[in-house]
Amino acid sequence: MHRPAPDDWNTWDVRYHTAVVHPPSGIRIRAGIRTPDGRVIDDFTWRRGLVSLGHHTVDGTFAEVTVDCTEDCCGAARLRLRFARTAPGVLSGSAELSGDAAGHAIVLRTDGFTGGRRPDLSAPASFETAGELHFDVGELRFGCAPAGGARPLDADLDEAGRRANAAALATSGLLGRAGEGYTRSLTWNTVLRSDGARVITPTSRDFVSRERRGFYGTWALHCWDTFFSGLTATWIDPDYARGIFGQMLEQATPRGLVPNRVSDDRGRTDDRSQPPVGAYTVLKAYRSTGLSDATRDRRLLTEAYDVLRDWHDWWPRARRGPHGLLAWGSDPTDDPGSATADSTKRESGMDDSPMWDEIAYDPLTHTMDLADVGLNALHAADAEAVADIAGLLEDARTERRLRAEHAATAARIEERMWDEAAGHHRNLRADGGFDRHLAPSMLYPLLAGTPSAQRARRLAATLLRPELLGGSPPLPSVSRSDPGYDRHYMRGRVWGPVAFLAVEGLRRYGLRERAAAIADELLGMFRREWEEHSHVHENYPSAPGEDIHFFEARSDYLLTWGNLLAYLAMQELADPLPVGWRFGHPGRPAALHRLRLREGPLTVEAGHRLRVTLDGAPLLDAPPRTVIEEYVRAPGEVRAVVHGPEAEVVFGVPAPAGSHVCTQVGGHVGTGRVAADGTVRLTAGRGTAVRITG
Repeated sequence: MHRPAPDDWNTWDVRYHTAVVHPPSGIRIRAGIRTPDGRVIDDFTWRRGLVSLGHHTVDGTFAEVTVDCTEDCCGAARLRLRFARTAPGVLSGSAELSGDAAGHAIVLRTDGFTGGRRPDLSAPASFETAGELHFDVGELRFGCAPAGGARPLDADLDEAGRRANAAALATSGLLGRAGEGYTRSLTWNTVLRSDGARVITPTSRDFVSRERRGFYGTWALHCWDTFFSGLTATWIDPDYARGIFGQMLEQATPRGLVPNRVSDDRGRTDDRSQPPVGAYTVLKAYRSTGLSDATRDRRLLTEAYDVLRDWHDWWPRARRGPHGLLAWGSDPTDDPGSATADSTKRESGMDDSPMWDEIAYDPLTHTMDLADVGLNALHAADAEAVADIAGLLEDARTERRLRAEHAATAARIEERMWDEAAGHHRNLRADGGFDRHLAPSMLYPLLAGTPSAQRARRLAATLLRPELLGGSPPLPSVSRSDPGYDRHYMRGRVWGPVAFLAVEGLRRYGLRERAAAIADELLGMFRREWEEHSHVHENYPSAPGEDIHFFEARSDYLLTWGNLLAYLAMQELADPLPVGWRFGHPGRPAALHRLRLREGPLTVEAGHRLRVTLDGAPLLDAPPRTVIEEYVRAPGEVRAVVHGPEAEVVFGVPAPAGSHVCTQVGGHVGTGRVAADGTVRLTAGRGTAVRITG
């Protein structure tokens, strides 16, 4: 069963951040505030009343949230809630009122208690009506336990919080508290599906719940959103990530299509898919789970492979558009919204982008009449990723087929979609002309490795000019020069997934200074919104001073893929690349604590030295100007390439203290003795390959 399973207490009611539920028994406890005029407020959302989200473990062993009702009623009462699961089936909680709380009271609404069973309470209720308890106290302890179980009111919630935070992914220095937002955008958006059969991680609670001014009944999943959530969840908990990927993979149709959306009230979009990022994110997630293939979680690959391969093959069958290139589309179904220009836009994931302002629907091909650079490049990257997975799973026939397909697609993109006069790729109209609109998707060929190194440098230099896709902040969703650019939604805002795909491409071609500058500025936006407002946004402003906090701005306050902006900056310190891990120093003090690998928690600290540890044991210790690439730690072996000035670098090795190991530094072969702390010291730099065995 995927983790987490609906088998114990957690904050999984999609409608309430202030509720805990116990799916096996059907019990729910939700907290609220009674105002001086007698109203009970407990429907807090990011648009009303949520102040901050504290730490939330994946499995529900601890969660903390703070809300207030300042805008709704007299005074400014604030309610801090903590929930802890101290033993199987045992819930311990506290509710604390503060602020201008005169005349306010704590309210608990208890549902599902039967057979005379009641919650444990530290104070008497002033009255009870249909499971509604009112408490005229500043602090209330409450809980619930099986008969004869532990006493929930005796639990030390402070200690439970300390333990939970001590094990959590965290950041500091340059990264500030970005790790908090990175984690909580996922764990606080994980809910129980309305049929009770599945724990899911939708884009956001607010976005999917109609009662929270959202767009669906009680839940919905979206395709590429879910794949990005799975990727960033990997460093929180690989099993959690595997469960998130599975939520979307299990929705694949017999034709191979992975749908754009599935929801409780609007069903599944069998007419259309969304950008093919599945194999890329699953493969990167797999590489994120360990320091070598010997330790990584192969279940990520084996459970996803068949669907990813079939989805890849679906695209050329279903989406051949102008000039034999791929184009976004929509098949005719019994859904009256299918087979329209609008539904083809929604398949692109860039719903209202100016790129689609002049497109039309072609009923013969079931696509828009525009071949998109982004789709063709993403499908090429997908071919490469599925081929890599096939190789790891020893499916040699599929690997050969997709490597040949990748090469052919790359040649086709560079031949048909490169505008030599402009110095970048362009979308191609049905009449054979280049389309005028520019977007970060024109950088996606870098992700797929299609252009030459010279063409890649020209592409980046051209498109990242300030008046196009550069400037401050960088990577608006459409060029600032576009007549349709208006800084709203996909017509100009900065989006996490778009930025991630573009920056990954820049890094692939070694354009690291550009990538680092973009990641640094986007981190600044992410940190401001999280540290000042406790927000992780759906999208971010593309111009200084733009207000994205009102409802009509269409920027959800806590949406999962917003954490990609933090992930981009975290990758500057640690990045699991195809040839091995890259560890680098961003030039300012920064730290990444407790990335969850299968071998143990990984920490990277960039201070006066670059230090990497695994569960507290040293892996690397190098001068700050050193970059470690192609790092692999396998049974009996450590290998890496060391860049920077020649200096002493400390390597942790998988060998007993006092034993001798063979060392190879460039062409020099020697021996070394393992120190008491499990390390070997070698002098290396200037791109030297290092290998230690023994």
